[in-house]
Amino acid sequence: MLNNFNGRPSLATVLKASTVAGIAAAVLATGVPLEITRSYAEAVKVQAPAVPSFANVVDAVSPAVVSVRVENRVNPVADNNDGFSFDFNGRGFDDLPDDHPLKRFFRQFGQDPNDQQGHQRRFGQNGPGGPNGPGKGRLRPVAQGSGFFISEDGYIVTNNHVVADGQAFVAVMNDGTELDAKLIGKDPRTDLAVLKVDGKGKKFTYVNWADDNNVRVGDWVVAVGNPFGLGGTVTAGIISARGRDIGSGPYDDYLQVDAAVNRGNSGGPTFNLNGEVVGINTAIFSPSGGSVGIAFAIPASTAKDVVADLMKDGQVSRGWLGVQIQPVTKDIAESIGLSEPSGALVVAPQPGSPGDKAGMKAGDVVTALNGETIKDARDLSRRIGAMQPGSKAELSVWRAGKAQSLTVELGTLPADQKDANADDNNNQPQQPEAPASEKALADLGLTVGPSDDGKGLAITGIDPDSDAADKGIKEGEKITSVNNQEVSTPADVVKVLNQAKKDGRTRALFQIQSSEGSRFVALPINGQG
Repeated sequence: MLNNFNGRPSLATVLKASTVAGIAAAVLATGVPLEITRSYAEAVKVQAPAVPSFANVVDAVSPAVVSVRVENRVNPVADNNDGFSFDFNGRGFDDLPDDHPLKRFFRQFGQDPNDQQGHQRRFGQNGPGGPNGPGKGRLRPVAQGSGFFISEDGYIVTNNHVVADGQAFVAVMNDGTELDAKLIGKDPRTDLAVLKVDGKGKKFTYVNWADDNNVRVGDWVVAVGNPFGLGGTVTAGIISARGRDIGSGPYDDYLQVDAAVNRGNSGGPTFNLNGEVVGINTAIFSPSGGSVGIAFAIPASTAKDVVADLMKDGQVSRGWLGVQIQPVTKDIAESIGLSEPSGALVVAPQPGSPGDKAGMKAGDVVTALNGETIKDARDLSRRIGAMQPGSKAELSVWRAGKAQSLTVELGTLPADQKDANADDNNNQPQQPEAPASEKALADLGLTVGPSDDGKGLAITGIDPDSDAADKGIKEGEKITSVNNQEVSTPADVVKVLNQAKKDGRTRALFQIQSSEGSRFVALPINGQG
């Protein structure tokens, strides 16, 4: 029975019915009963997969890594003056406009800040404008880099290019402690240097070298250093490649890493996950000036030996063979009968050098050193340089189509060694040869004439579409030998080429002399008569 009010249901009945209907609607819409009580959301929490962390490595090695501040005596005055020098955002005093406040100030008192003699009259020789004044030659920071301790008594390894222009050095530890450092020795050829701090009895946390044999492409590495002077900074990546030659010197054998390395990281270590130094950050490839993921580090095997020598003697003594060498290309290997393009081709031995005394000749290919195969010219340079002066080196050389052995007693590599040799200028020029011989050389893309000194043949023209041009031979250079036989006329060249064809060779080895030195180039000889 319904309660009526003027034919309408009561308010209580309507509310009761609406509540029941609402609950029913909620059940129909969601499929679950509506929860009446309030609820609160929880913070997001994700169970992430396990990934490598470098924190333990960083905690262990950070005390051994330092920032290296390099200082020099910078004269605050201009190079050609003994008094004050003013620099207003790159402009001198005279470049300022006449209404500049500083100009008005100085002229108000009848003074010119660039009047050096006036300053010395007012302040004397020992005043601020005099040559002996207190502002002259103060030590000021001029460079900064990174380094690391390799012994508990304070020896620090860094790059030579970090310390090269310094007169004083400060090692800043990761806790902010600053220690004066002394330069023990440096080696520009490998870009390494050693500093030493006096801890006054304190023992420093230091790190060890990694075994190069265990360093593989793809291994994780951690770089620690002082990029842009920010202080201790850690980046991580992998070993991207080994044996990189970046053209910085004869001993290039860099590790390539993709960890972020920037200016200021130079001299800092790259660690493996055992906290051992696998390399020393030295260079980056950077079109932008910042890190693009291509950095180069001196491998531990190279650094270890050089650093040991610097700690012992302050310098590095290297073995010296005294021959100019170049790589063996596929064409060169074919021209001299080698089965594969490997070894180091001797361009010229220096007169009186250990190699010259041992009987090495231009055109020899060094294929092995002390029984170990030589991969290329750079490999031979590194191995000879790693040997001690005075030691014996057993060389396997390929000469005139067969292998033979030579024993060389190595000398000491001079500080500024030049490999190229000057030619003797005593002989008289030769007369031109028959047209048939000249035509044979023209088929090679070469036009030749007598040389000024009578040795070899001057190259007077190059066919731009020839193999000779493709190999970089240029007009003005000189042919001194073909297949290791000296030539002075076109007929000499054709004779050697004909013999090479009889021997089944398809290429001949031309020795080319230029103002920059001597080199070998292999040219095809098919069709030569």
